Amino acid sequence: MTAHAHRLGSLQMASFIADGALRFDGIVPRALADAALAELAGGGPPSPFGADPSSPAAAWAGRPLAGLFRDWPALTAVLDLPAVAGIVGSLLGPDPIYDHHYAHVIAPGQDWSQPWHADAILDPRRAAFDIQLLFFFHDTPREMGGTMYLPGSHLRRVNEYAIARYQNFVGQESMACPAGSLLVCHHGIWHCGQPNRTDRSRTMFKLRLGPRGAQRQTWDTTDVRDPRIGKILSRDHGWYGHEVRLEIANRIRLWRALTGDPRFDVDLWLTRLENEPR
Repeated sequence: MTAHAHRLGSLQMASFIADGALRFDGIVPRALADAALAELAGGGPPSPFGADPSSPAAAWAGRPLAGLFRDWPALTAVLDLPAVAGIVGSLLGPDPIYDHHYAHVIAPGQDWSQPWHADAILDPRRAAFDIQLLFFFHDTPREMGGTMYLPGSHLRRVNEYAIARYQNFVGQESMACPAGSLLVCHHGIWHCGQPNRTDRSRTMFKLRLGPRGAQRQTWDTTDVRDPRIGKILSRDHGWYGHEVRLEIANRIRLWRALTGDPRFDVDLWLTRLENEPR
């Protein structure tokens, strides 16, 4: 089946806008996950961070993703999986742009926990977004840590480590998962790495991608009028307190931009603000 057949539906897109993340357990077949993990263990592909200026990887940022990992056939095959390509295409549109990647490897017996943070404080976009693909190619039980993330945090911009003083949030979720799992995040999601209390290394492969053009109706929109969309966009993740209405308003604005429908609303949250004479 082609990537087009694996596009997200409108309910899934609305969940991404409300939660800032979508989780797909076991989306990568085990044999391919093992092969991709072996490629990472072998040192490739090199990260642009700290790369020699003369190396090809140093010039990858801003280039189309297609073909960049050609020397790593397993990782290329992972990204070419129709299910994975369908997710990426639904969120970004065709021919995504490479931003960066990194293989995070946490040693056995690591008790240190990464502070809560957000990656993209310098990104001011409100009607567009990058995505981060977090691949877990081996089984990652809770005692191995995984990535902790906070659903619904992605549209609340914070200076990178301004939230580092917090230890736990209501509604936080841990990426404890089977091999071959994928977490797709909005670039602004709050997250942190967790301790690895096992006797095995933990590896997470992160790849950030951006859109080439406008992100408008890039998914399967046959259900775009489903009445459940409004309920999804109104989710209260529990940690906002009374400020959840601000989050809902921001989600409505983003949904309008993605659908091209400037009149879409939920319970008149924005319509009541737009009744001033012009």
